[in-house]
Amino acid sequence: MADATPAAPAAAVPTRPARAAVRIAVIYIAARLITTLFLFLAAELSGFGSRMGPDANLGSTIVAWDGTWYWLIGYAGYPSELPLTDAGQIAENAWAFLPIYPYLSQWVSWPFGQWAAGALIVSLVAGYAASLVLYRLLRLRLDASAATWAVLFFACGPLAALFQVGYAETLNLLWLFCALWCVMRRRYGWLYLLIPLMAFTRPGVLAFSLFLALFGIWRWFRRRSEPLGGREIAHIVLLGLLAAVAGFAWQVIAGWVTGDPGAYLSTELAWRRNWILGDASFAPFDAFAAGIEFWFGTMWGLPVVWGYIAVGAGLVALACALLFLPQVKRLGVELRLWSASYLLYLLLVFFPQSSIFRLLVPLSPLWGAFAVPRSRAWRICVLVACLLGQWWWIYNMYALGNTAWQVP
Repeated sequence: MADATPAAPAAAVPTRPARAAVRIAVIYIAARLITTLFLFLAAELSGFGSRMGPDANLGSTIVAWDGTWYWLIGYAGYPSELPLTDAGQIAENAWAFLPIYPYLSQWVSWPFGQWAAGALIVSLVAGYAASLVLYRLLRLRLDASAATWAVLFFACGPLAALFQVGYAETLNLLWLFCALWCVMRRRYGWLYLLIPLMAFTRPGVLAFSLFLALFGIWRWFRRRSEPLGGREIAHIVLLGLLAAVAGFAWQVIAGWVTGDPGAYLSTELAWRRNWILGDASFAPFDAFAAGIEFWFGTMWGLPVVWGYIAVGAGLVALACALLFLPQVKRLGVELRLWSASYLLYLLLVFFPQSSIFRLLVPLSPLWGAFAVPRSRAWRICVLVACLLGQWWWIYNMYALGNTAWQVP
């Protein structure tokens, strides 16, 4: 991924950070009002067949779906004994979710007496901070107009409900955007704090370890145009190892507390058994292959080979976009390497289902590529598509949420 753009050009940093913070705040508040309207409508449309039921309200959306698990962790912690199904297999339990978000929400909720209030505050505040950091991140490569539009797409995007529900995504995005900014600015010291924060907020820090490995290789080949000293090499290697160790730490903790070394992995596989209605095991790429067979073969009655062809074509298209698309190349090699690393991570471990939309949120810096074209008509069309996608997602996942593909 050759990139002639100098690393972290200082001239690209906003000269009036307070003005930028106010501008992003206005965008963020307006976007949250729209999302509130969408969530209110979804609660009003929720009926007897919906996941939230006929008596749903805005508060119901905060603790719906995985929000209930985060609430349970904040209220009761993690089980020391793993629950079992009637067949003797490990059942769904709280060990699938990491601790920083639920416990932080519980602490923030203390003056209000309800975990949902704390979760809403944490998600909203983290979402604004993530939006501001995303702006600063993109300003390292893009002009102020493009960076602002990218944040608008991010704040109004199809998954914008995550800013206002009891999910850990926005808090994790804050840590991730800060970490990517540190790499782009070569400020490695803060990563020793940010990597553990990511590791105990949302799964995915192993993708950051891969990203650092690829980034280190790229820096090595670029060492003549951008000098690479021994201290920077040491930072990159140590941080990559830290991310790898942190990525497996929760598995060790779950095994130590429960007495079952495979507690975390067995817990994760409990969710997959609900989809494939059978035994589930883990091997790299196995989950994605099982998902292709499930959707194309079992659900849609299509030849499974079509699924492999579709996935292969999609991967080729994504690789071409990251390598050759001018709008994506404008973002810089660091964000492209992160995107490639995270996509490979998903391919290695994820069982593809409707949650794939939510799991793609860490690719949000790519909104910058959509904002690069200066055409106002193009940018408005992207914004409209974001809002339509947001309503479609909220309506299906919250107002309905009653079929296999309506799981956020």
